[in-house]
Amino acid sequence: MTWTCPFCSLLCDGFGLSDPQALQLQGSDCPRAIAGLKAQRGGPDGARVDGAAASLDAAAAAAAERLGRWRQPLFGGLATDVAGARALVRLAHRTGAVCDHADGEALMHGIRALQDRGQYQTTLGEIRERADLIVCVGTPAVAHYPEFFHRCGLGDAASPCRRLVFLDAPVPDRVPAGVEVQAVSGNGDLFADVQELAALVHLRRGPETPFGALAHALHDARYAVLVWEAGQLPAHGALLVEALARIVATLNLTTRAATFALGGSEGAYAVNQAFTWLTGLPLRTRAGPVGLEHDPVRFAADRLIADRAVDGVLWVSSFDPARGPPDTDLPIIVLGPPAMGAQLSSGSVFLPVATPGLDAAGHLFRTDGGIVVPLVAVREGGPPTVEQVVTRIADAQEGGSSAGPLPSRPAGGLS
Repeated sequence: MTWTCPFCSLLCDGFGLSDPQALQLQGSDCPRAIAGLKAQRGGPDGARVDGAAASLDAAAAAAAERLGRWRQPLFGGLATDVAGARALVRLAHRTGAVCDHADGEALMHGIRALQDRGQYQTTLGEIRERADLIVCVGTPAVAHYPEFFHRCGLGDAASPCRRLVFLDAPVPDRVPAGVEVQAVSGNGDLFADVQELAALVHLRRGPETPFGALAHALHDARYAVLVWEAGQLPAHGALLVEALARIVATLNLTTRAATFALGGSEGAYAVNQAFTWLTGLPLRTRAGPVGLEHDPVRFAADRLIADRAVDGVLWVSSFDPARGPPDTDLPIIVLGPPAMGAQLSSGSVFLPVATPGLDAAGHLFRTDGGIVVPLVAVREGGPPTVEQVVTRIADAQEGGSSAGPLPSRPAGGLS
C-alpha cells in the first residue's frame, strides 16, 4: 500500500508499506523512515498514573487535576499534527501555559529572521522545475533529510540542476549522479564565511578564490537556491538566515534566487502554523493574565525548566517513543506512543496517543512552509489521537465542557 512518511518534514508520499502491522518499508531505503518504523514496533502499553496501570479516563482525570494545580504550566514537546495543535491551543489558553516545541531553539532561527527581515523561501516543486544551482550552507542536507535531493529531482534527466555546492559542509555519500559537486570552505566560521560571500555577491566582483567563483556562479545562475538547515545552525543562527536573505535580495535584482529551509519535523511547522493562525503569535508564547505574551528567549522550554520558572510540564511526543520528556524532577504529564509508557518515572501521568500517519489520519505542514500534506491511518486498533486525549483532559478539568473562546489576537499581529 502507498504511504506518506510522517517521520521528517519532507513528508515523502511515494513510499509503500508491504505489511502495515509489521511496518516494512517499500520503495526506499531512507534510514530515517526505517528507524521511525522500527521504533513503532514496540508492544502495546496503556495509561499509567505514578507508574501504575490505569484506565484512560482515570489518567485523564489525574492529568486534569494536576494541571489545575500548576500556577505556570509548560506545554513542551508538541510533536503532533494540526488537529492536536488546535486542541493544545485551547487547553493552553485555559491553563495559562507557555508553549514551546522540542525543537524550539532551531525553529526560532527562522521565525526571528522572518519577524525581523522577512525571507525569500521557495518550494520543493520550484527547485525541481527551475533551480540550476543549489548551495547547501552549513549542512550536507541529506544527513537528516535523506530523500531531499531525490525530492528536488537531482539526477533526473529533466532536472535543470547540474551543479551542487556545499559551503562549510562535508560532501555526503548520497549525492545523485550527473550533478557537478563542489565543496567550498573558508576559515571554519560560518558567520564570517557567509558574510564574505554576501560582500562578494554585492560587489559582483571578487578575487580568484572559491568564494569569488561562487559569487560569480550565483549571479550567472538562472535560479539559485541557498539551502540551510535550522537544526544545524549555531547560536544566534537567525543572523545567518538574515545574511542569506540579503544575498538572495541582491541576486534578485538581476536574476532569480531563493532560500530553502530544512526543518519543522516532529510536527514543529504544523504546530507553529496552528498556533499562529489561532492566536496571531508563534510558539514561545504564554497565555498570561495580561493576555498573550511572545518572547523567543524568555519562553524557551529548556530555560524555563532549568530556572524552575514553571511548576509542571505537559509533554506531547506522538512520533518517536524514544523522544521522551526532559530529565527533571518537575511534575510531568506525558502524551506519547504506547511504547513510551514503560520508560517513564513513577511520578508522572502517561496517556498513550496515536502516531499520525500510522495509527490515525491527520495533517502536517511540509518543510517548504505552505504545503499541507494529509496523512492516513495504515493500522487499526491504536490509541486515541492527541486531539482526543487533550479534549478528554479539558473535559475532565472543565467539568464536562471543553468549549471555550480562543485567546484574543494582540494588536499589531506578530511581535
